[in-house]
Amino acid sequence: MTHKMPVLFVGHGSPMNAIEDNSFTRNWEKIAVKIPKPEAILSVSAHWYTKGSKIMDSASPRQIYDMYGFPDALYKLIYAPAGAPLLAHQTKNLISTEVQIDNSWGIDHGSWSVLCKMYPKADIPVFQLSIDAHADAAIHFKIGQELAALREQGVLILGSGNVVHNLALINWDMEDAGYSWANEFDEYIKDKINQREYDDVIHYRNAGRSSASAFVTPDHFYPLLYVLGASEKDDKLTVFNDSCLLGSLSMTCYLFE
Repeated sequence: MTHKMPVLFVGHGSPMNAIEDNSFTRNWEKIAVKIPKPEAILSVSAHWYTKGSKIMDSASPRQIYDMYGFPDALYKLIYAPAGAPLLAHQTKNLISTEVQIDNSWGIDHGSWSVLCKMYPKADIPVFQLSIDAHADAAIHFKIGQELAALREQGVLILGSGNVVHNLALINWDMEDAGYSWANEFDEYIKDKINQREYDDVIHYRNAGRSSASAFVTPDHFYPLLYVLGASEKDDKLTVFNDSCLLGSLSMTCYLFE
C-alpha cells in the first residue's frame, strides 16, 4: 500500500551542511526516519530559477555543483539518484500553466545537500521542477495545489530554499543569531502558517518593513509556496530548525503530514 506522503519545506542554508554534522542536518536525518519512505521525490529548489516553468525527465539526472569557492570535499560528494521520467510527465500534466521538459540542469545543491543527509543511499528517484521567475507568488501557490495529487502516489514534495535569504547582509560575527528584522519576518511567516493564513504568506509584503530586507529576489522564498499549496487543512504541522543565523538567513523548516 502506498502511504500518502507528507510535504516538506527545508531551509537548506549553506551547501556546507552536506558535509557537516550539526543540529540542522541531524534534524533532517530524523525527519527522514519519521516519515514513510517515498517512492520518489519531487524537489522544487531555489537554485533552478528559470524563465517559465521547466521539469526534468532524465532517467539519470546529473549532479550540479552550482556553488563556488567551497572546500574540495564538497565537490567530491557524489549524490546520484535515478530520475523519474514517467512521474515527470504526470507532474507536467497536473500543472495548468505551461511546463517545458528541460534536462539542461540537474540535481542541484538545493536538493542534494539536504537529500544526502535524509537519504544517503540515494536509492529514491529524484526529479526537479523549476521556479518560474516571471510568475507571481499566487501562481507558485496554485502550482503547489495542483501537485498535491502526487502525495497519493508516494511522492515526497520537497521545497528547498530559505524564508529569509539575503546574502548581501550576511554577518559572520552573528553565527547563531539573526537581525531583529530577520527574526520578525521569520516569525510573521511562521505565525501565518500556523494559522493556515496562506494568503498573507503569498502577499508577504503584508509583513511590513521586515519584508523589504528578507530577500532581494524571491527564489529562496517561493519553494515554500509550493509546499503550502500542496498541504491540506487537516495535515499535522511540525516546525523544526526554527532559527535565524548569520544575521540574514533563516533555517526554519515545515513538515505537513
